[in-house]
Amino acid sequence: MHATLPLLTTTDFPAIQRHSLRTLQVNLGYRCNQSCLHCHVNAGPHRTEMMDGQTVDMVIEVLRARRLATLDLTGGAPELSEHFRRLVASARALGVEVIDRCNLTILSEPGQDDLAAFLAAHQVQVVASMPCYSPANVDRQRGDGVFDLSITGLQQLNALGYGVPGTGLTLNLVYNPQGASLPPPQGVLEADYKRELLQHFGIQFNHLFALTNMPVQRFGSTLVSKGTFGSYMQLLRAAFEAENLQTVMCRSMISVDWQGDLYDCDFNQMLGLPARLGKAYRPQLRELLQSNPEGESIRIADHCYGCTAGQGSSCGGALEPAEVAQATQ
Repeated sequence: MHATLPLLTTTDFPAIQRHSLRTLQVNLGYRCNQSCLHCHVNAGPHRTEMMDGQTVDMVIEVLRARRLATLDLTGGAPELSEHFRRLVASARALGVEVIDRCNLTILSEPGQDDLAAFLAAHQVQVVASMPCYSPANVDRQRGDGVFDLSITGLQQLNALGYGVPGTGLTLNLVYNPQGASLPPPQGVLEADYKRELLQHFGIQFNHLFALTNMPVQRFGSTLVSKGTFGSYMQLLRAAFEAENLQTVMCRSMISVDWQGDLYDCDFNQMLGLPARLGKAYRPQLRELLQSNPEGESIRIADHCYGCTAGQGSSCGGALEPAEVAQATQ
């Protein structure tokens, strides 16, 4: 694995500060039932790093104390955490919106037979990885057989009401480019997805989020191996749009790793760039009980161009003004 941080630390990316905190994005661990080429977490079946129960308790306490609006659960496969369901139920009891970043194939794993029903019962918003509507493209990026299992997962969610108008159960899909390119316009691609998935598989969903691949961890290492890291960074920098600075996700979100350390975003977490919170060098989750991160400077490096290139990219998809309204519905 090639380290990409040394290639990213020298940057002229504009300085930005955090606005009021609304979202706590929590990485419950790096264990996953898949090993995807584009994965910036380098997650996989053999990873053992998982959040313990004491740290999960602190997540719940921070949600309560700071009255946060959204809990965004990531991994790996967050559902593989033994504390996943307890955390979801506790957050929903506090009136917090919960997002589960689901890879869909987890719904077919042994012991997860009732996972979809659990998500529906707690009205969890599902954000599901679906890098293409083509079987060959999905399996190339995520592994043989993943497309069929993903379709099965989507059909299972649809049967429970996810993505169906009037149910209140939100199902959003996530697209990542196959390689070192920017994603196409989100609105156009969403229309293609909706047409193809409905026509061939009877699948409905709410919105498509088009995400830019970030030059960190597994994807960044692949770029280095192919000798295309520099050209990809040139692509991102050349497509910089200053308007996207106002709506990048780090403005209103803070990221928590499996050990309870705080980062400005999931990408900084993977690069080992901790957030700034008062005088703390490596702030911990518990410090949010006393300290307000609003106004703090956000740690930046050259990878930040990935969030501001073209239509912009965030955990809620494109950042263009019309798309922002769509992604927050």
